[in-house]
Amino acid sequence: MVMDSLDAAEQVLIKTAEPLHYQELTDLILGQDLWETEGKTPDASINARLAVDIKKHGALSRFMRTGPGVFALREWGLEEYLVNRKVSSFQEVKGKEKLSFTDAAELILDSAEEKRPLHYRDIMERVLALDIIHTEGQTPEATLYAMILTEIKRQEKRRERPRFVKYGQGIVGLRKWMGEGLAYQIDQQNQEVQDKLLEHIKSLSPEEFEYLIGQLLGELGFEDIEVTSHGGDKGIDVRGTLVVGGVIRAKIAVQAKKWKVNVQSPEIQKVRGSLGAHEQGLIITTSSFSKGAVEEAERPDAVPVGLVDGEQLVDLLIEHEILVQRVPYELISLDVGE
Repeated sequence: MVMDSLDAAEQVLIKTAEPLHYQELTDLILGQDLWETEGKTPDASINARLAVDIKKHGALSRFMRTGPGVFALREWGLEEYLVNRKVSSFQEVKGKEKLSFTDAAELILDSAEEKRPLHYRDIMERVLALDIIHTEGQTPEATLYAMILTEIKRQEKRRERPRFVKYGQGIVGLRKWMGEGLAYQIDQQNQEVQDKLLEHIKSLSPEEFEYLIGQLLGELGFEDIEVTSHGGDKGIDVRGTLVVGGVIRAKIAVQAKKWKVNVQSPEIQKVRGSLGAHEQGLIITTSSFSKGAVEEAERPDAVPVGLVDGEQLVDLLIEHEILVQRVPYELISLDVGE
């Protein structure tokens, strides 16, 4: 029987008779076919719906938190987990105004006692508990993370110092925590090298760029690599076979685009039209991809086309030490008694 997401959550909690993390709760809901969704992050939707219901109805809500991301039925009478409600002068200045998603995230990170990076879902959970933003979306945490990443990219492009730091796996912190010490200086140096590396790549000739992509594919585990084109970015430029674990072999046709403008959806379609039998497509560009291009590449009724933008390309080159070298530093500390 298909239910509303909250009714489905209640049903599962009744059956399990114990608090559940929202991810496990979502798995059980979907596994029992109690709720249907077309969203790509159903666990995030369940977490958001429960958090909003608790905030809206308070003690009258059917649900309560017993830990970070852990929900129970209020009728069980368990001890409730209270999200850190410490406020800062930043919030006091705002008064009762609703904050933007990013300002709210900064407030939560800056006012948290632990002063450490948090997962964006944990940040949104605290934001919703404080009721400092206005949102009607089903996945506000996904919106928050997207806004933080967009702000970081925009400020880096302007060569400004971003207020947020992305640590990967959804973890976010504040740049000001890094201070002006060695860690900050290394971070600044690395960012400058990344920018210069991208500019260098853009300055390569089409032939040099295609050979660079071939070299990268070799480091990524491709075999039988063949640079096929020097014709000014027409057709497939590099072909190879991706070998995974010595067992799985996938034929990949790569188009290398040394572009300044965003790659649009028609280019995705052109790559599909150039694929041979049993081949998958991959586009690597020095620019980025439009929203339409991303949607076209992921269209479920067509051959998938992988996308690597300029920022991801730089990250891969650095990871495999192509055109860069890592310089180790030793940090010594005093090891004597006081």
